[in-house]
Amino acid sequence: MKIESIKIKNFRLLKDSVLEMKDGLSLLIGRNNSGKTSLLVLFEKFYNNENFTYDDFSISLRQQIDNIDIYTNILELTIQMILEIKYDESDNLEHLSEFILDLDPASNTVKILFEVTIKKEKILPILESLDSQDKKTRYLKKNLQNHLKTTIYSFENDDDLLEVNRYKLIKKDLKQIKNIINFQIIHAKRNVSSSDDNKGKKILSSMTTKYFNQKNLNNPNFSNINDQMITMDGLLDIEYTEKFKDFLKLGKDFLNIDTLKVVSDLESNEVINNSSKVIYGESSNHLPEHLNGLGFMNILYLLLDIEMKKESFKEEKKAINLLFIEEPEAHTHPQMQYKFIDKIKEVFKSIENLQTVITTHSAQIVSKCDFKDIRYLLNIHENIKIKNFHSELKELYGTEEEEFQFVEQYLTLQASELFFANKIIFIEGTTEKMLLPYFINKFDNDRKDIPNYIPISSQNISILEVGANAEAFDKLVRFFDIQTLIITDIDTTFKTQNQTGRTIYKGHKVDGATHTSNLTIRKYFSSPDVNNNTFANWFENLKKESISINNRKIKLSYQIEEDNYHARSFEDAFIKVNLQKLIDNKSVLRGLKNDDELIIRDDIYELTEEILDKKSDFAFSLLYLALSKNIDWAMPLYIKNALEWIQNDAS
Repeated sequence: MKIESIKIKNFRLLKDSVLEMKDGLSLLIGRNNSGKTSLLVLFEKFYNNENFTYDDFSISLRQQIDNIDIYTNILELTIQMILEIKYDESDNLEHLSEFILDLDPASNTVKILFEVTIKKEKILPILESLDSQDKKTRYLKKNLQNHLKTTIYSFENDDDLLEVNRYKLIKKDLKQIKNIINFQIIHAKRNVSSSDDNKGKKILSSMTTKYFNQKNLNNPNFSNINDQMITMDGLLDIEYTEKFKDFLKLGKDFLNIDTLKVVSDLESNEVINNSSKVIYGESSNHLPEHLNGLGFMNILYLLLDIEMKKESFKEEKKAINLLFIEEPEAHTHPQMQYKFIDKIKEVFKSIENLQTVITTHSAQIVSKCDFKDIRYLLNIHENIKIKNFHSELKELYGTEEEEFQFVEQYLTLQASELFFANKIIFIEGTTEKMLLPYFINKFDNDRKDIPNYIPISSQNISILEVGANAEAFDKLVRFFDIQTLIITDIDTTFKTQNQTGRTIYKGHKVDGATHTSNLTIRKYFSSPDVNNNTFANWFENLKKESISINNRKIKLSYQIEEDNYHARSFEDAFIKVNLQKLIDNKSVLRGLKNDDELIIRDDIYELTEEILDKKSDFAFSLLYLALSKNIDWAMPLYIKNALEWIQNDAS
């Protein structure tokens, strides 16, 4: 038995969202403000019968709520959560049977509706007594929670939710839900504190005590402790009589009460509640828990809390165990995050009937999980779409199986941060990887005095080196629906024949070139076949930068004509705009050969071929001179244009 899906309507950003649940782990990821926490909070509110407020309703409904009248259809304003539970003949249906409405033996799904409804008949008289819309809105914001009702129903078909069919809904109560589902949650706010904050310094000790009590307070061996408590009570009574005699005399005289006493009231619970603490270090020189690092404290807290939840799941033996964990990575470094998710998945396997939902911003946790577990939350027009990452992306790639496998493996290995980025920059090689951060910093500094300028460096942009494989990411960036800049080389070639008469395409400077070998350019700009008679015209338009991509959130930037010269590569373009500075510093430049050829020349393409040896060494020395000698390298125009585009919002 398992929860197959959770459908949500009208709760905060989750206006119309569906989470497809996994049997084991479902990993909820997405950029900030994508509704991950809201989903957890909604389930918790319904399960614990907590109050809903005005702010819980989707923003798109606020105007209708503010203007509620006798004609308002309240069903359009309800917050709903629908659980679809799947079962089979091997499951114990003792409690679920109360929700089974379809007697067809082929049917094995139960649908449960949780609903928050505005009590229109109660609130309308109050609103009508207020003489302005502003007063009505203020009243609703402060008091709507007092005019809401929460109801649980079992139903058979989605059509039963229509107003004309709601008589088919069968009312249920929360106790019946809790007979089926044991729900536990671990929030991101876990009260762990550093040595500078002693308010929560015993949070781990409190957890260990709570865990110990959970396992042992009903143990018959505790009777011995209770006997000792009674003996201790008697001894303390004598001590209290002596120690409090002045206080008791004053109290008796003041209140005229002869029977006033202070007595011992030891209970085993009291003692046990303060009986344990967490320390670390050698036993002869240990330190208290609050002097431990926040990362260690967070992990220890999580492990203890998960162990307690595990005990609850085992003891209650419900048909469905549901565990939500919010942001387990708090305060922990990347290596610890890797280790935590590996270890905790083993713990999950030891709990029967467990479905776990984890929300995270950690690329490390994502990279250690199966991509089939990922549910990607994306805000589309003020509604959160919860995408089944693996299946939906695979469908997008269709027959392009090799590209899909490459993207899947690449993301697992090094680029899981893409899931959380607000923008992406794909770069081709090592040179760009080293120098792009320098160019970004230079670009931002040149514009720091512009009012309301938002630096590129502050915009949560992921920069990834993908070599010549950027074309494989086409479907991925469209799936993410994220502003994406691809910086690449035009890679022009010349069509000719080799000695055997076979057609080949040799690298060639842009002037006089006939083709491009860059597959990324050809894919994104929908290149015709090289043998098509329209190819030559397409290639000329490419050189003029007059071809666009049919997606305003994607820009492909490559070398363009600058100062009457059209470069073929980054190095080619860089040498053109920095030639004199390179000449002035050639004695300290690395990665060059034939540096005596580094003189003022017009044939930049040939010069680049003659002097460039190791691109990575060349790039490193350029960066070194910029940072240590304050040499201000000029930025090629196509890089500058690319940064202008990514700095602005393309949505």
